[in-house]
Amino acid sequence: MNGFTYHEPTTWPAAQDLIAREPDATMLAGGTAFTLLLRQGLIRPTTVVSLRRISGANRILADSHGGLWIGAMATHSTVVRSPEVRRNWPEFADAAATVATLRIRNQATIGGSVAHADPASDVPVMLAALDAQVIVRKPNAAPRVPIDQLFIDTFTTSLAPGEFIESIQIAGRGPNTRAVYLKYTPRSVDDYATVSVAARAEVEEGRLRAPRIFLGAVGGRPMRAMSVEAALGDGTEARAFADAAALVRSDIDPIDDVRGSAEYKREMARVFVERALRTLVA
Repeated sequence: MNGFTYHEPTTWPAAQDLIAREPDATMLAGGTAFTLLLRQGLIRPTTVVSLRRISGANRILADSHGGLWIGAMATHSTVVRSPEVRRNWPEFADAAATVATLRIRNQATIGGSVAHADPASDVPVMLAALDAQVIVRKPNAAPRVPIDQLFIDTFTTSLAPGEFIESIQIAGRGPNTRAVYLKYTPRSVDDYATVSVAARAEVEEGRLRAPRIFLGAVGGRPMRAMSVEAALGDGTEARAFADAAALVRSDIDPIDDVRGSAEYKREMARVFVERALRTLVA
């Protein structure tokens, strides 16, 4: 294992200055993915910039409209236990609680999970369904990027060299907003998903309006079920859910792997999309 220079800045500007001086530096959040990749020899960093000592980077705040501001260094366990998250978006806390084991959740960060861009991860799929915005630190700017535009492909984001995630924002919900995250793991509950589904919609008198549906582990990034959303339209009744869910097969691009064949994943996607829709109106 090669040695590397290690830095622990205590402010965002200090971290940005380090990255400007060391454009090839590797950013370190919780370190769960970093450690695995390093041990496997898949990365050979010469400079590592850890964000773990940045003041306030792990805070979770709620605004007056029920929206959330989640610091990039907030761990999954912090999200699960957060009174602000539980009060405003408990479905997001529930999704974070499905990640791996307690030991991993205590270490892995939300920002690190998003930046790592593993298409089988749980949190990015749920954040996409919730239409979250990512605050990106870059020289002289901190733009908001819709999270589904951040993901490009497996382990690939739109972040340019010198850019990194500062926080994630989720807007407040309406009085009829519902959301759900479902994860299918045939081997063990702490495994990566064979298929996962996150869905959000407005629910009025048993009808779905403005659905937003994403799936994980069935493509190189969280895959949006555009055909399903289009078929549902605005004000769809539960009797139409099965036909709409069947269209998800054309929205995803799974591959054969140890968790199932591509065809098996397509069928499980259909089953779990329909289950998610029925959960929303239950």
